[in-house]
Amino acid sequence: MTPEISETAETLATHTAPAPGAGPGRRWNKVPEVTVYFWVIKVLCTTVGETAADLLNGNLGLGLSGVSLLMSALLVVALVVQFRVRAYRPGLYWLVVALVSVVGTLITDNLTDGLGVPLPVSTVVFAAALVGVFAVWYRSERTLSIHHVDTARREAFYWAAVLCTFALGTAAGDLVAERMALGYWLSAGLFALAIAAVAVAHRALGLDAVWSFWIAYVLTRPLGASVGDYLSQPAADGGLGMGTVATSGLFLAVITGLVVFLTVTRRDVTGREGLTPQAG
Repeated sequence: MTPEISETAETLATHTAPAPGAGPGRRWNKVPEVTVYFWVIKVLCTTVGETAADLLNGNLGLGLSGVSLLMSALLVVALVVQFRVRAYRPGLYWLVVALVSVVGTLITDNLTDGLGVPLPVSTVVFAAALVGVFAVWYRSERTLSIHHVDTARREAFYWAAVLCTFALGTAAGDLVAERMALGYWLSAGLFALAIAAVAVAHRALGLDAVWSFWIAYVLTRPLGASVGDYLSQPAADGGLGMGTVATSGLFLAVITGLVVFLTVTRRDVTGREGLTPQAG
């Protein structure tokens, strides 16, 4: 049988019936529809992940390891709440993504700056970890579709994959910037072109939607980081000199505005998840 890895919209029956193995609290898809809003907020979150990690590391006085432990603890708390809700909630979902962005950045920074692990090694390790998550996810669920993140197990696979993409994107982006020395805007342009190439491959060449999504998801991390570095870093280093505080605050404000908009309009809700699921 052909494996189901399509990202096409599900039928009404799929959305109104519980997924196999799902309890009464797992009736709806727990992640948003992939729209232009999704990608805009995702890039903004990656920018916040880059600038906030630098900000916290430089200002809290806890050291890289201390900041990493603090942010990891906050991420665990947010994930516990995320797993307990019964359906997709924009504010909570994007809070988790923002925290994953910060933690993923800090993981790579710890390996590179704290343990001296070369970027090529960490890039390969995180790529292998991501492939491993996908392999176990598919073996367990027979699908990688993000239209089916409707059980606790599938949600666990989803967030594990997201964490790996942020760590991989950080390592790969730093590696490209270090080896090619393109500067912030050229680096951003390079990753934007790579994302555009993935979109063309999907629409014109038939690249599977699941793989298109996850490849683009990885590439948005270094794209957002390049934009964040350009805005925050000093002019002497090729940036605009806005600083990490102003840059993080600006992007957090935009993210908040978009999340409020989506909460009100529900434009990123899949299928009929706007309806209240019935228990039982």
